[in-house]
Amino acid sequence: MPKEVVIVGAVALGPKVACRLRRLDPEANITLIDRDNLISYGGCGIPYYVGGDVNDLEDLYKTSSHAVRDKEFFKSCKGINVLTRVEATEIDRFGKKLKVKHLDSGEEEYLAYDKLVIATGASPVIPPFPGSDLPRVFTVADLHDAEKIKSLMARGKVGKAVVIGAGAIGLEISEALTDLWGIETTLVEMEDQVMPTLLGKCIARLTAKEMEKKGVTLLLSERVLQITEDSENNQCVVKTSHNTFSVDIVVLAAGVRPNTELAKNAGISVGMSGGIAVDRRMKTSDPNIYAGGDCVELRNLVSGENMLMALGSLANRQGRVIATNISGGQSHFQGTVGTFCIKVFDLGISKAGLTYRQAKLTGFDPVYAVVSQADHAHFYPSSEMVYISLIADRRSRKIIGIEAAGKNGDAVKARVDTIAVLLRHGVDVDEVCGLETGYAPPFASAMDVINNAGNALDNILAGHNRPVDAADFLFEFAHKEIKVLDIRGEKEAAPFIEKYGVQWLNIPQDQLRSRVSEVPTDEPLYLLCDTGPRSYEAQVYLTSRGIMNTYNIQGGFAMIVVTDPEFI
Repeated sequence: MPKEVVIVGAVALGPKVACRLRRLDPEANITLIDRDNLISYGGCGIPYYVGGDVNDLEDLYKTSSHAVRDKEFFKSCKGINVLTRVEATEIDRFGKKLKVKHLDSGEEEYLAYDKLVIATGASPVIPPFPGSDLPRVFTVADLHDAEKIKSLMARGKVGKAVVIGAGAIGLEISEALTDLWGIETTLVEMEDQVMPTLLGKCIARLTAKEMEKKGVTLLLSERVLQITEDSENNQCVVKTSHNTFSVDIVVLAAGVRPNTELAKNAGISVGMSGGIAVDRRMKTSDPNIYAGGDCVELRNLVSGENMLMALGSLANRQGRVIATNISGGQSHFQGTVGTFCIKVFDLGISKAGLTYRQAKLTGFDPVYAVVSQADHAHFYPSSEMVYISLIADRRSRKIIGIEAAGKNGDAVKARVDTIAVLLRHGVDVDEVCGLETGYAPPFASAMDVINNAGNALDNILAGHNRPVDAADFLFEFAHKEIKVLDIRGEKEAAPFIEKYGVQWLNIPQDQLRSRVSEVPTDEPLYLLCDTGPRSYEAQVYLTSRGIMNTYNIQGGFAMIVVTDPEFI
């Protein structure tokens, strides 16, 4: 008899399971249900629809050949039965049947299954402050939310907006509102940096400055206390721990929470991180039920701990694994290293592995290097700076994380992807130093920025390079009478000498050996060049002369200027 397969959820993982399974088992009866009427869409494209990069909402649920992925498409092209506006309400595990409710008619029925797939996704976190349910307070959970927001903007009803939460969605929505529509946007985040669960402080500060440069008002370390309705002006009044302001709309982007109620009510195991627990075959604690996508927790292949990772790319790969196993195959999803990328205005940002803070909390002894370098050969016309933070465990010398940012997003992503595929195998610093990458001036330098990040980290671990983060230097410089030794040319150093006086000492690199007697030896000295390598060489030389109290500013002036453009 044909196998009966029922799939709950029809956005990312569900359709992937259904279509892959149909190719493997032409005789199976496959039923795909969803409580919405819009299915199989690219949820990650919602901010780009709101921002105007994607003009037509339908484009988000079309195939690459422009077919609309609706019920009829799945029936005629895939041989899959799709039930929309149908909600799964209860799993009878022992009777192997799923109770569902037709939302338009209220009718209930049972669907029998041999194998059940839970692809219920995640829902936006609604913060507990008063006013989060007001009419002009939105989330960006689905296409309906996106359409409501865009419709208001298109009709000229939005001049000011507040976005609450500076995670990935918060940043993307802030860009969408500001870039095309010219809306005065304020982004509020209770942590002290943007993307606090995704980035370390170095790349996060660079990202924050890009947002501010493009007109987003960024309020960090600030909590929203309440939202009230100003019905007379058709606005919302947002009160935070430090400010009160009136806006036309509020967008909640405080993260997502896995939809696990259906599974929990059926007695299916849920993990410590809050997602459904699955094994490497994506099977739940019930051998006849699989789960995947945003509702499950996954093994972090760097830390070994379980985590939530809501990404459509992971959901699609898991869907393939589930379909293979349902059809009798043996496929495994090993876990994730948390590879992630995002566009923020003119910057491409990417990361994989752990941040410095996550590594500390997991029990590692992390150390990191920051490098600034051209992503192509420095003499090639289209080259742009790329900024990389590479993190290793001090004891084992294993790489545990990488973050990068730069204007050429493809170049940024390529560097992070290079390390991401190695992280699960325990790549060490030495391997990164010697990593073989393709070279031609339009694409890379002869010594790629990835190699130089490894070299810098190797020098730090060996004790040759005593670094200071650019942001930490800026804080120290602003609050203490510290001195800088600038080894760039006299022309580059002149504006800083004029502005900072005796705090700024300039001895060009080619004069350092003959003028070493001028270098102060009785106080800390912060070494600066354009991107870091020359100041590192200066530090090595000064160390050989017994001058030990020096700190090399990581990433050099290039990192300082993107961290604090007003420093000069």
